[in-house]
Amino acid sequence: MNYVELTGFTAAILTTVSFVPQMIKVIRTKSTGDISLAMFAFLTTGILMWLIYGIFIVSIPVISANLLSLLFNMVILVYKIRYK
Repeated sequence: MNYVELTGFTAAILTTVSFVPQMIKVIRTKSTGDISLAMFAFLTTGILMWLIYGIFIVSIPVISANLLSLLFNMVILVYKIRYK
């Protein structure tokens, strides 16, 4: 693995893991009042587009980070819609 791939994987891990504390808090408390539905809808759509882009360019760091981020954000988005 070269330094470019290592940089990509490091960025992927950090940005993906950043959603985990929020997701855990939402699941535990079922409270989403302070989360903007519009922001998370746009963010989730953007992550989906990054995932599609990663697939097109066959970039494992982009694909893996955005696939996991999409799953984490979908959980938060579902809770936001369900417990509004």
